[in-house]
Amino acid sequence: MHSVSVVVPVYRGEQTITALVEELDRLAGPNTTPDGTMFAVDEIILVHDNGPDRSDVVLRELERRHPQVRAVWLSRNFGQDAATIAGMAAARGEWIVTMDEDGQHDPAFIAHFLDAALNERADLVYSKPSNTRPHGFLRNLTSRGAKLVLATLFAFPDSTRFESFRLIRGDIGRQLAEVAANGAYLDVALTWVVGNTISVPVVLRAEGRDESGYNYRRLFSLFWKMVLCSGTRGLRVVSLLGVSLALGGLIMAAVIIYQKLAGHNNDPEGWASMIVVLLLCSGATLFSLGLIAEYLGVALHILVGKPLYLTVDSPTPRPDNIEAPEHSDPISAAVPATAAEKGQRA
Repeated sequence: MHSVSVVVPVYRGEQTITALVEELDRLAGPNTTPDGTMFAVDEIILVHDNGPDRSDVVLRELERRHPQVRAVWLSRNFGQDAATIAGMAAARGEWIVTMDEDGQHDPAFIAHFLDAALNERADLVYSKPSNTRPHGFLRNLTSRGAKLVLATLFAFPDSTRFESFRLIRGDIGRQLAEVAANGAYLDVALTWVVGNTISVPVVLRAEGRDESGYNYRRLFSLFWKMVLCSGTRGLRVVSLLGVSLALGGLIMAAVIIYQKLAGHNNDPEGWASMIVVLLLCSGATLFSLGLIAEYLGVALHILVGKPLYLTVDSPTPRPDNIEAPEHSDPISAAVPATAAEKGQRA
């Protein structure tokens, strides 16, 4: 039987993580994939990333109720990627599944991931949404554009789907988590160590909360982090930009020389074209300097030993008059009851 560890980074999971754990709990016993492979979800690792809600209270109660649930407490908010890597470092299963807290990912597809990994002898399986993402048109459009830029300019493999719902071979995931340095982006780091990567179609569900945990600023930050983790390709883009501007200058110089030799007197006054060239060149220069500075910043963080994440023994204590008493049910207090639960209580 194949053992599976499920890693879930929790940032704002007060209202959603309980339902996900209940679904995963049904996979704790012996289960069979569509191809007849036996597997079991032996542990559910919930990584608390210090969100603004009372997720820590809910996680403690889930840990008490379910023996296969283990909570990992981060010292502060480090972000989804770092929290996922922290969970991978604590996982003990033969396979590691990573998924979001918001209920979009259906645990039933874990069986399909495992079948695909064994049949294709793959170490990494990404989910490939077969339906339109439950986001707005503009966000879906910008997401596709960002992935296109990463694939063309920075040569990311087509199999790299940049999806947080994935299956990773356990020993690869644990060793990668040990060596990942500050600034590492998980999907990029996986391309360094995994050879055979495949994808499996999945159906995304609606998020279990009204508002997504990612705004456009955080999404751009993730995109920029991918660019910086791509190696020296960003600097190559800067070099290509410089060569392009130099070629443009040579072409413009050749045109001007030709016009002078041909005796044409219809040259423009010059101030508008000078301003355009000045803005273009200065913008390219500042962009290049900024990108180089970002690379130096990543290198500096590694040199001074800035950790990717730091775990602690327990979450930051709450005041006694706010912390839920042991005899009460913090999950019921934190999570709105479903219609069925309301009927049972009535």
